[in-house]
Amino acid sequence: MPRRSDLRSVLVIGSGPIVIGQAAEFDYSGTQACRVLREEGLRVILVNSNPATIMTDPEFADATYVEPITPEVVAAIIEKERPDALLPTLGGQTALNTAISLDEAGVLEKYGVELIGANIESIHLAEDRQLFKGVVERCGAESARSTIAHTMDECLAAVAELGYPVVVRPSFTMGGLGSGIAYNESDLRQIAGAGLQYSPTTEVLLEESILGWKEYELELMRDRADNVVVVCSIENVDPVGVHTGDSITVAPAMTLTDREYQKLRDVGIAIIREVGVDTGGCNVQFAVHPETGRVVVIEMNPRVSRSSALASKATGFPIAKIAARLAVGYTLDELPNDLTGSTPASFEPTLDYVVVKVPRFAFEKFPAADPTLTTTMKSVGEAMAMGRNFSEALNKALRSIDKGGVALHWTGEVPSAEETAELIEESRVPTEGRLLQVQQAIRGGATLEQLFEATAIDPWFLDQLYLIQEIADEVAAADALNPQVLARAKRHGFSDAQIASIRNLSEDTVREVRHAYGLRPVYKTVDTCAAEFEAKTPYHYSSYDTETEVQPRDRPAVLILGSGPNRIGQGIEFDYSCVHAALALKPAFETVMINCNPETVSTDYDTADRLYFEPLTFEDVLEIYHAELAVGPVAGVIVQLGGQTPLALADRLAKAGLPIWGTPPEAIDAAEDRGIFGGVLVAAGLPAPAFGTATSLAQALEVAAGVGYPVLVRPSYVLGGRGMEIVYDAEQLADYVRRSTPVSGDSAQVFSAPVLIDRFLDEAIEIDVDALFDGEEMFLGGVMEHIEEAGIHSGDSACVLPSVTLSRREIERIRTSTEAIARGVGVRGLLNVQFALSSDVLYVLEANPRASRTVPFVAKATGVPLAKAAALVMSGQSIAQLRADGVLPLVDGGHLPADAPIAVKEAVLPFKRFRTKEGTVVDTVLGPEMRSTGEVMGFDVDVPVAFAKSQAAAYGGLPTSGKVFVSVADRDKRSIVFPVARLVELGFEVLATVGTADVLRRYGIAATVVRKASDGVGPDGEPTVLEMITAGEIDMVVNTPNGQGARADGYDIRTATTAIDKPIITTIQQFAVAVLGIEAIRRGPFSVRSLQDYDAARRESLAASSASA
Repeated sequence: MPRRSDLRSVLVIGSGPIVIGQAAEFDYSGTQACRVLREEGLRVILVNSNPATIMTDPEFADATYVEPITPEVVAAIIEKERPDALLPTLGGQTALNTAISLDEAGVLEKYGVELIGANIESIHLAEDRQLFKGVVERCGAESARSTIAHTMDECLAAVAELGYPVVVRPSFTMGGLGSGIAYNESDLRQIAGAGLQYSPTTEVLLEESILGWKEYELELMRDRADNVVVVCSIENVDPVGVHTGDSITVAPAMTLTDREYQKLRDVGIAIIREVGVDTGGCNVQFAVHPETGRVVVIEMNPRVSRSSALASKATGFPIAKIAARLAVGYTLDELPNDLTGSTPASFEPTLDYVVVKVPRFAFEKFPAADPTLTTTMKSVGEAMAMGRNFSEALNKALRSIDKGGVALHWTGEVPSAEETAELIEESRVPTEGRLLQVQQAIRGGATLEQLFEATAIDPWFLDQLYLIQEIADEVAAADALNPQVLARAKRHGFSDAQIASIRNLSEDTVREVRHAYGLRPVYKTVDTCAAEFEAKTPYHYSSYDTETEVQPRDRPAVLILGSGPNRIGQGIEFDYSCVHAALALKPAFETVMINCNPETVSTDYDTADRLYFEPLTFEDVLEIYHAELAVGPVAGVIVQLGGQTPLALADRLAKAGLPIWGTPPEAIDAAEDRGIFGGVLVAAGLPAPAFGTATSLAQALEVAAGVGYPVLVRPSYVLGGRGMEIVYDAEQLADYVRRSTPVSGDSAQVFSAPVLIDRFLDEAIEIDVDALFDGEEMFLGGVMEHIEEAGIHSGDSACVLPSVTLSRREIERIRTSTEAIARGVGVRGLLNVQFALSSDVLYVLEANPRASRTVPFVAKATGVPLAKAAALVMSGQSIAQLRADGVLPLVDGGHLPADAPIAVKEAVLPFKRFRTKEGTVVDTVLGPEMRSTGEVMGFDVDVPVAFAKSQAAAYGGLPTSGKVFVSVADRDKRSIVFPVARLVELGFEVLATVGTADVLRRYGIAATVVRKASDGVGPDGEPTVLEMITAGEIDMVVNTPNGQGARADGYDIRTATTAIDKPIITTIQQFAVAVLGIEAIRRGPFSVRSLQDYDAARRESLAASSASA
């Protein structure tokens, strides 16, 4: 069936901010869909609140709404745009839940909007646990025995029948949020209580435990002609009990017999038919009993999921692209396979390689969190690798994670018998380090039976780890590194660094020996058909095989290094800049992308001209450069756009002779090294807060005393504020040093790298600047003003563009200072500078000569394609030339018109995912270490509305009535009078603790006194404030931390508020803006406007002002 002729416009709902459980994979699928639908001649309308994704760039849709994804806002967009159809299957659970709400509210029917890609009935059949149980039964398969519950009493009754342990799964949530395994009644009350709250239908499923069973997934697609393809089978290395997003996974499934695989396949196909998904993809999860082979269907997602992105990248089969085409009427047999060009999409992919995905965690950001892996997803990113065998793919994936202590290692003494027994015992609990514990136990002589009994990891996977150990033993025992030993180690994925550590050599020595033997990797092609047909798309992975498939080329190549797995501090904002570079440079160069993140747009096979799905390590990048140099000229290598991962390689790559484009590595060092950078500032006459560096505790105490407390302490070379703290006295500084250095031995209280100690500017306004510099001229991209005061990491604080309170004179000072830094450092390309304005002095906090996380936000807010311009500047074009070509406007971001729309960026924080061992949420106080996973943007005519939109998009919005609890530190008591008085005028009831209530009363503001948690319940049963928050009686909490230390008074108040999803405000500046935001909401519903409309109005305004000048 050809494309439907009755559809002219389609509304696509995105997935909103990056959160744990719903990350960049949905931006990848949504971007794919938008591109495909436009190719089909349809008008595409997109709504997504996330500014960091390339999906919300104006060129990817005809009308792009960066607005909160709420049923009310999407209804307003439907009313304005009148789309023919709504496609909700590519934006994760957010899009699906919004579509259901719009349908239930009658909005779709009212405006004649058809749901495509899925129907409401199918969504309910798959998402409603009880209905899905019926589907499974009708397909002749079985589910785990289970009961649905809506109250805690029903949960307790169900357990009486099912017995402990029980698995708790809430309905309609994402990434296993609110789910867990209850071993006793107190667990059940804790997990099911949270699950009932997080489920939009207050419904949980309690099911018999299938812990320790093997877990599999099938990724399927079906069209309206009932063609079904199984795109990919995926197997979890961890048994059931660990969320699939937190488990190491393998494709294709490794431990199924053909008969078992065919059974899963038959059940999967029967389920997709019974549910009625007929225009798109879905994934079905199974558990198989390791001894009896009993198969249980766990769940199904009737939409593109996290696994779909993995399956797409693993096979080269573009699931989202095909799902979008199926949704508008095509059938699988009508769609050509992009990679071969000669086979249809109805051909199932065949793999002649192994794919391994490894999750990346961020527990170091939440020290109080329980690191046990459960059915609630906790990983923040993932890396994927391909190899000719499992061990090669596993080793490559582990080194792709780009985090110390993750890859298998053979350093240190072999574990003793006692240590080995301890490792076996530790491996019973699934954690981030479990694979390493198993590998070290194997080193220490543990048997396969012991490890299987402890972990329930399939013996086949354990046997592969024994194979890796055998090869390590061979490498260690060989008289010399002969070609045979080296080749075998490389074929099983050992890096030069691993071989070097086993042989006590340097990595460079191993490389020289390997090159002397002529041992280099070859690059194979992902072709979906195991080489049965010729592949037309250069999508490569490395292997120590015999024949390379890298094709010759005439045009010069540019290698773009991606950012690797998502993590806190290095998210899709960096992928955004890499994608822009690939697209901008395509006309003049052959663009070559190197990355290992399956969730992103950069690893789509048609983003760059060539894609290498490889780890971002020095060894891997060097080999790709060599392979590309062998087939044509290489003009340059871009390391400036992918964040700290590629930046850390810049120096070594330059020394190895690679042509680094943009800011030279020595200039990058100049900005990172405080001594050199201090010199640049002095030469430019720019003040910086007093600072010093220290390598030991004694030095640190001396520097801090000289600089004056409070001080900001941090290690050099960090991204996302890793390891930063604000320290208020000598005792706290000693505590920081103890936590950051080895505890005993010669190196006690000595830092491995110098630590920077800056004077912390209390109560300063923090300013973020993104600029471009070509060596001659600077283009100021944007000046952002933070809503919170200095001391909160820029990635976590809300900021406004254009700046609201800075005068023209201050902006000119900022411009002059930024240009002086760019010249002094030697920047070519992007530069991000952070300033603090305190007592009318503009201090320079830091400068980063690279793409920053605010580049996409600035581009959306100002309509200027900063990342594209940066790539062109790095290729040698001047800013003057880019202005002449129309890439950059004549006027830069320092001269925005007075009526320019206001953009507010708000961070989205993952606190409710991370609980302590006791089950309470970790503390929500923000500080200099970054903790947010994503961001949203509110865009409107003024700050109050834009801020209100940002809150609606990030947390479900500000309250318009009800009770507000206010408890602030002494230093803030004077500042709260006006905002609190306004809340009372608006009809809110203000609750406060004694001290704050006294201050308010003296100013004539009525406040109800409530009991502190430490006071306990009152004589007449009066509840404490904590109990009131937990009971949901308080609609917003304002609590500024008093003094220092995470366990200060407000800790319990802040964590309780976060746990029940109510707005929590921890700074006075944010409180004032929030009150204005509440007033804005009460004036009426949000108006909506597309970025394209804003850009057109901006162009007209600039044209008018230049005509009158």
